[in-house]
Amino acid sequence: MSASLSPTSSPFTKAVLPRIPRRQSWDNTGLLLEAPFNPTRRQNNSVLLAIDLTKAVAEEAIARKDSAIVAYHPIIFRGLKSLTFTDPQQQSLLRLAQEGVSVYSPHTAVDATPGGMADWLCDIVTGSITPSSTTTNTPTQSSSRIYSAPSYPTPHAVTPADASSVPPHTRTTIHPSAPPLPENMEQPEWAVSIAQGVGYPGGIPIAVPQGASVDEISIRTVGVCPGSGSSVLMKGGNVPDLLFTGEMSHHEALAAIERGKVVVALAHSNTERGYLRAVMREKLEGVLKGEWEAQRAEALKTLEGGEEGLAEVLKDGACEVHVSEQDRDPYGIMVRRV
Repeated sequence: MSASLSPTSSPFTKAVLPRIPRRQSWDNTGLLLEAPFNPTRRQNNSVLLAIDLTKAVAEEAIARKDSAIVAYHPIIFRGLKSLTFTDPQQQSLLRLAQEGVSVYSPHTAVDATPGGMADWLCDIVTGSITPSSTTTNTPTQSSSRIYSAPSYPTPHAVTPADASSVPPHTRTTIHPSAPPLPENMEQPEWAVSIAQGVGYPGGIPIAVPQGASVDEISIRTVGVCPGSGSSVLMKGGNVPDLLFTGEMSHHEALAAIERGKVVVALAHSNTERGYLRAVMREKLEGVLKGEWEAQRAEALKTLEGGEEGLAEVLKDGACEVHVSEQDRDPYGIMVRRV
């Protein structure tokens, strides 16, 4: 079989897969596109992290010559009966396969794993991590209007907070209801922490009971859920005081505040995207370096003389993980000119 049409993915891509959290669920997680390996066309030993695999993200990965995209949301969710250029998402998949870029989706496995997105959201609320205060939200021009998006902390800018400044607390799954936070938790410091952690330094969308003041509301229990969390957070009799999630419907939010609860809903993927920079990039790169070193060393031992292209790939010890600059939530903020 021709080397340009190998029935396997690249050696580096194979090193990526074992290092990403996975679990069985109703969601379509795992390797969604296994691009063929062509040793005569070198890809970089790099991974691009994104929440949504859009055409812009696909083109970014192709231009960078990344070996793989780890896209949190699965671009293939239900069964496909065909792959054609008439569908924009399928166009991206076909282009990526042609260029040798594989696609993996971890989705809910990253939510639930220890140190995953749900734990990160808990850390934001309690002030257990401190985002950089130097990051600014820079508006971009779009059709002669000012359009801005969340501004996330730069890599390595999110650090553990001073232990003495973090209120004592415990955490568990939402059912049974989470243990309470201490009575003396600063109000509304939790709101400031959320805004900074998710890239909204100027403020966050929040729903409070009518007639109530944010400054006076007592938050003792917090329920967090990346993405869409109403089916989790509103289930059962013990609804937390604060429901922190990506999205809830208008009527679900009304039902929550009528019960005296507070809702922070940030637009679906804005509870997820900051985690890529704050935690996942560095974590994945750290474990991937060890995996790639071990796999390429083993493969070099058994390499046959005629495989020059493959030898060049295996001798390259580089290993990088980057976060997409093109990836963003469909919704941004239109800033009014004054």
